[in-house]
Amino acid sequence: MPRSLLKFLFLLITAVPIFAQKKNNFDLTCERTSSVTAYKDLPKAIKTADSLYMSAQAPAEKIQCLILSSELYHHAGELKKAICYSENAHSVINQINDPQWMAVVTRLLAKQYRQVGLYERSKKYILKGLDAACRITDFQKSNEAAGLLNQEMAFYEMEMGNYPNAIQYIEASLKYFEKINSDKENKTTAASYQLLGDIYFKLNDYPVSESYYRKAEGLLKDGSCTLGLVYNGLGGIRLKQKNWKDAEFYLKKAEKIADTSRSLKLKKVVYSNINDYYEGTGDNFKASLYAVKYVRAYDSIAARNQSFAMKSIENPKGKPNKKSGQMNRVKNAAIVILFISLVGLLIFIRRKQKKQRSKLRNMMRAQFNMIGGRNHYPLQQPDSEFSNISVEEIDDKESEADRRRNDSMMTSETESKLLELLEDFEKGDLYNNKGMSLSFLAGELNTNTKYLSYVINQHKSADFKTYINRLRINYIVDKLINDEKYRQYKISILADECGFSSHSKFASVFKAVTDYSPSAYIKYLDNENKSDKDVHFP
Repeated sequence: MPRSLLKFLFLLITAVPIFAQKKNNFDLTCERTSSVTAYKDLPKAIKTADSLYMSAQAPAEKIQCLILSSELYHHAGELKKAICYSENAHSVINQINDPQWMAVVTRLLAKQYRQVGLYERSKKYILKGLDAACRITDFQKSNEAAGLLNQEMAFYEMEMGNYPNAIQYIEASLKYFEKINSDKENKTTAASYQLLGDIYFKLNDYPVSESYYRKAEGLLKDGSCTLGLVYNGLGGIRLKQKNWKDAEFYLKKAEKIADTSRSLKLKKVVYSNINDYYEGTGDNFKASLYAVKYVRAYDSIAARNQSFAMKSIENPKGKPNKKSGQMNRVKNAAIVILFISLVGLLIFIRRKQKKQRSKLRNMMRAQFNMIGGRNHYPLQQPDSEFSNISVEEIDDKESEADRRRNDSMMTSETESKLLELLEDFEKGDLYNNKGMSLSFLAGELNTNTKYLSYVINQHKSADFKTYINRLRINYIVDKLINDEKYRQYKISILADECGFSSHSKFASVFKAVTDYSPSAYIKYLDNENKSDKDVHFP
């Protein structure tokens, strides 16, 4: 046999093991970057993923790198970038028609879109993933993909409030997981049990809910996000049962996991429950601290979701399609027309909203004037609704004789100056201070309590308590009208925002000032906003 032919056979025999070794090294690097490097040095892991993408040759390797980058950005809390990479992976998979990778990336996209509040887009990818799972030839991978996608569909149904449908999808996911033998089985099964616990909790079936939480707890390791949700659920059940001791035990465990987690959803639900716990036990100071934590988590989620609603997703690695000059001109003209139409629509909506807000403010002013007329002589009407409302102060009530004596002792210049200072005070928000009292405000305005009390009674048609309460309610009403996020807050958070020490005191004052309960007023504003949005153009 010629020597040249022997060399060719040798190269042919050794080529396959060398290629397999290269592939295995690539897979190992991806796995190490995902599971080890990411937890030690996330920026380094992201750079490594980018380097792997640049060196990847086969489409499957590119898909693997894009999914790795997506998961790393997801872990870092940057969901917009995560979705960009997932969408790019989806585009590559469409070209090679690989059902196994399609099931993986569609489930990832469904989860990411769900977490930013785009539920219908999430459902679209779930259905596409379920179709791909049926076409996977590997029995174990097919069942694993179908189980995870059914689990994701249960999340969607929960968000839509369809709890019976959600239960059916979770039970289907558990049947798929029973057919496979995988290291991930415990974690995925536990997630299904935790979700069932959440569903039955919402259905107020606490014994069944706890039984599923216990099943999930037995399958999970310390520190996982799912375990944090399980402890939060158990704590929530104890709150409903007013078992404060056990509620504290489970909520402390949930808080320990939430504080170290990047999951905003976990932080939000845990801090909300802890706020309810301290409200239930009467510790208003700690309740307000966790109310602030809850608001921060809520605002972060709202800001993240808003960025997806307002901005289109950018493609970090894709290239623009080449179009003819004529198509570009048509496209540009269409964009200009659309832009002008949107600007006109925006101006119209803004004007309508401005008129609506003006109408609401006028309504509030009319209510304040009406109430001012009803309470013109508050000290002569001790049984009026405001007389039983506290603003956390020691109010030295004076007799009518003292008031007349103050009148004779105060010069007109002093009275005018003090009235100007009060008007400046009303423009700020110092009145929301929980320590506000007559003596405190007198010190701030560099006067005495008798002069201050006289000017408030004489010029504001109210005693000190009524005056402060009106300012606080006017402040929170303005926030509710102009900032929609305030309508999502709990009543206890609104109360804390404007200086009230309890939910009940705030609700009583709000009702007295506006003739609405806080929840009814928020519902009224939401209905007004909805009517503004339901505007149709020919």
